Amino acid sequence: MAHKKIEFKIVGMHCSSCEVSIKQVLEKHPGINEGSISYAGQQGTVTYDPEKIDDREIKSMVESMGYQVVMPGQDPKLGAHEHHKVSALQEHELTRMRRKLVVSGVAFVLLMTNMVISYWYTIPYVDWFVFILATVVQFWVASRFYVSAWRALQYRAANMDTLIVLGTLVAYFYSLIVLIFEKQMHAAGLPTHQYFDAAVAIITFILLGTYLESRAKKRTSRAIEKLMDLQPETALVLTQRDGKEVWERKSVDAVQIGDTIRVSPGDRIPVDGEIVNGSSSIDESMITGESKPVSKKEGDVVIGATINISGSLEMKATKVGTDTMLAKIIDLVKKAQASRAPVQKIVDQISSIFVPTVIVLALITFLIWFNWGPTPQLMYGIINMVAVLIIACPCALGLATPMSIIVGVGRGALQGVLIKDVQTLEQAGAINCVIFDKTGTLTQGKQTVEKFTIVDNVGAILDKQGWKLQDAKAEIYILALVSLVEERSNHPISIALVTYIKSKLQNRDDLMKNIELKQFEAMSGLGVRAIVDGHTVLLGSRRLMESEGISLGDNALGCADEWSQEGKSVSFVSIDTQLVAYFCVADQLRETSEKAIEELKAMGITPVMLTGDNEQAARAVAQQVGIEEFFAQVLPEEKTQKVAELKKRGFIVAMVGDGINDAPALAAADVGIAVGSGTDVALEAAGIALLHNDMKLVPFTIRLSRATMRNIRQNLIWAFGYNVVLLPVAMGVLYPLMGIMLHPIFAGAAMAFSSLSVVLNALRLKRVSLP
Repeated sequence: MAHKKIEFKIVGMHCSSCEVSIKQVLEKHPGINEGSISYAGQQGTVTYDPEKIDDREIKSMVESMGYQVVMPGQDPKLGAHEHHKVSALQEHELTRMRRKLVVSGVAFVLLMTNMVISYWYTIPYVDWFVFILATVVQFWVASRFYVSAWRALQYRAANMDTLIVLGTLVAYFYSLIVLIFEKQMHAAGLPTHQYFDAAVAIITFILLGTYLESRAKKRTSRAIEKLMDLQPETALVLTQRDGKEVWERKSVDAVQIGDTIRVSPGDRIPVDGEIVNGSSSIDESMITGESKPVSKKEGDVVIGATINISGSLEMKATKVGTDTMLAKIIDLVKKAQASRAPVQKIVDQISSIFVPTVIVLALITFLIWFNWGPTPQLMYGIINMVAVLIIACPCALGLATPMSIIVGVGRGALQGVLIKDVQTLEQAGAINCVIFDKTGTLTQGKQTVEKFTIVDNVGAILDKQGWKLQDAKAEIYILALVSLVEERSNHPISIALVTYIKSKLQNRDDLMKNIELKQFEAMSGLGVRAIVDGHTVLLGSRRLMESEGISLGDNALGCADEWSQEGKSVSFVSIDTQLVAYFCVADQLRETSEKAIEELKAMGITPVMLTGDNEQAARAVAQQVGIEEFFAQVLPEEKTQKVAELKKRGFIVAMVGDGINDAPALAAADVGIAVGSGTDVALEAAGIALLHNDMKLVPFTIRLSRATMRNIRQNLIWAFGYNVVLLPVAMGVLYPLMGIMLHPIFAGAAMAFSSLSVVLNALRLKRVSLP
């Protein structure tokens, strides 16, 4: 039986050691093939054999370690309902933490006040009051640390909470012994200083850091939450009730393919579908980035989560659940956020041995100070041992890479950039050459016919060839003929010609009713060929005409050169090797193309353009947008060769084009960036998909990638540097040279700040924005 995969949320992980422990426990089960746990994303993904283990057992295994688990509903992927449940659990956890933090904070302030007062006054029985406050903080406020450490110990593991518990318990029980046996210890010459205040301060600082970190981490997942919030929770569905059709409001999860749904003005469309009744304007900015509403009528496709602006619509559901556009976008973002950078493997290996190593170092520290330290040796040994246990922070290591990835990928998603995985993200940051396909990328891809010209004596040519014009003008007859042929092609120029001719002719079908079309052939990058009533009809580029030996004449060539210099395309029409007409077809530049090229050049990136147009037309468009290097008359199958040429020149190449027609070139580039072709198709061919047809997203993507990788490096340097530098300081290496020793209170504050600083640094990626 095939393996299944399930993803679920885990609430309550406190450090990267938790991540390692859960993964190790899960993968020990013979029925689990692979377990992937993300501490930063608070998520688990498990591939398992359903004959050996089921979802409930997986949940039970994780919950037995002291964590809360939210499993998906009907689908193996988490939906909006599950995410709202996770948010509620996280908010409940934050509320509990905040309540305990208040108690701990009050105790800390009272103890610090007592320290100040005790310099001048001696308050009777104050030590017992301090003991009571410390006990409340140690065993109630810090209970979450005990539970987590105990669960880890049951599975022969250790985590950050283990270090906190060991460090604070040593300080607490030593102080308790001093409190009870102070006279005896003083008589024996042992140090009698109490560290209740240190234990309380350490727990308070760590709890404060954990609370702030948890709040900050919630902000890192806002991208997914905002996408989830776009999904309506209910839909008005036409159902059968007692033999009658009635409109009934149902959960979106209950909508099935083929259901008829009514959408009122102002409502979000619940699922992907097709309009069967009514017309309206739809706000599709969520998908396309186009601010203007799009007019939709019967037969048009609508996308779930877009907004119905004006009219009432009835639609048939065509895609539901995880197959909708929004669900696919969310799934892609989640997969990218959960992907692991290569350096993360090294971090995981370090995290797995980090806590045991720190415990050993703490014992070594105590023995060194106890045997060779200054008097009182026991006190110094305990202080430095506690400092080592408290200051070590595996959290910063575990968060360094995934937090940056989560925020970076999420930031891109909110701007309409879907990144496949962290490898693509890393490669995009190294790009120094971007190739743009011209049509539909730099230009709008909406061709329009600006002029139609017939050659001299075209009527005589048609008569000679034996065409029966049926009293129609030669010009009208050629237009009807072109329409008959071109409607079999889906090329943008073909669509433009058919649209233009439909607006000019009302009786095309009457003119062509006795005409027979055979052997239609679309020649990629050149045009089309058809046999019509025994005549060979060619429609296409100058290159096609010249390859077929068709003379174009001075007038046609002159017009073609003039139009090409303006960046326009020319489509010629020939019948039986004789030119009869030609069209001038224009495609407007996108408003953002020039700005995008300008910004790429400012970033030190070389822009290049590919087009099937002739040299003159290509140069005109390139000059308009500011591109110096371009390749003209490139056939679709030749685009991969151009990508290879640029890579041989030492460039790290990104290819920007249509996810369907440019798929080979996108795959050949170091990074493929697909524009406006649907998320599923785009990411099969490319590593990055742009949901919006805004070319400024290209430099934005590269800047985001660079910023994210820089952020990861900063976090790793900080996390490794923090532990490498401060662990020896906590052990006391500076004491012989400078007399400096790290107090456990400052160790606790430093540890709390270390992981928080990593999260806050990752959140800076939210500042990366479109120019």
